[in-house]
Amino acid sequence: MKEIDEIQKLFNTALDKVDTNDDLNEVRTAFLGKTGHLTNAMKLLKDMTAEAKKEFGVGINNLKTKILDMIESKKSELELAKINRELKNMPRVDLTVPCDECTGSLHPVTIIQDRLIQIFRSMGFTVEDGCEIETEYNNFEAVNVPKNHPARDMQDTFYLDNGELLKTHTSAIQNKIMRKYGAPLKAIFPGRCFRNEELDASHENTFFQMEGMMIDKNVSISNLIYFMKTMLTQVFGKEVDVRLRPGFFPFVEPGFELDCSCPYCGGKGCRVCKNGGWIELCPCGMIHPNVLRMGGIDPDEYQGFAFGLGLSRLVMMTYGFNDIRYLNGKDLKILSQTRLK
Repeated sequence: MKEIDEIQKLFNTALDKVDTNDDLNEVRTAFLGKTGHLTNAMKLLKDMTAEAKKEFGVGINNLKTKILDMIESKKSELELAKINRELKNMPRVDLTVPCDECTGSLHPVTIIQDRLIQIFRSMGFTVEDGCEIETEYNNFEAVNVPKNHPARDMQDTFYLDNGELLKTHTSAIQNKIMRKYGAPLKAIFPGRCFRNEELDASHENTFFQMEGMMIDKNVSISNLIYFMKTMLTQVFGKEVDVRLRPGFFPFVEPGFELDCSCPYCGGKGCRVCKNGGWIELCPCGMIHPNVLRMGGIDPDEYQGFAFGLGLSRLVMMTYGFNDIRYLNGKDLKILSQTRLK
């Protein structure tokens, strides 16, 4: 219709003159406001026939949609032009110039994780990355925790709409690693884990672990003790003793809690070890035959051990943190490596 075509022409002319967001807002008000061109055009409907009203109404609505789209497009164009002007006026920075004073630092978890990776690589372990989102099968069933098993209550997690979940432990990648490499294998896989926990000084809903496993013929608990003692001695820079206490974990049989002698007091008792002389470090044990079978490995031919090292706990021990929540906080005075004790 003639009226609609005229409004379109007026709008095109006005939009071409827009240079700023203020100009754009004025155009928006002039055409879409209470006294704007489109509003005034709608008043013509009362004098039209039923058929003309239908045709005119459709035309006005289509024009309104088109004007809104053109305004949004113009707004994006203005924002891009503003960014380009700012970039053009910014002083040029040569990123290749050496920094006189480096003010950044690595996160404590990154420091300890890198140190552990170097230690295990020196002992022949490969390093693998795992996904933070996992299937329920990999997180539970593949490590011998079937549906409705009471052990799942200890690892309440966050489920996604597609049925997958945020992994509760780095053991969730065990099945993938076994199927990827077969036997023999030696691998570690650090990663971030998630559990629906009540937060306090020793519990977080987001924390860091490092899983390790070795599978070969004639592997025994003695191998587990050797590798863990070697690793801890290098981490703390001094000789430490380790001990195993019986513990239940569905994916290992037999299962243990591994403790190390307190590196700070030499086993005499202090604040770090709660005056016990020993520090509880990680669950471990011989890989359960069911887990090996699900990973495509014959348990009658191969055996293996696995351990789940708490990186967050090790960081707290190393730097003297008394609250795990610091690791996910934003206090740079605490997290800066130059200020850690």
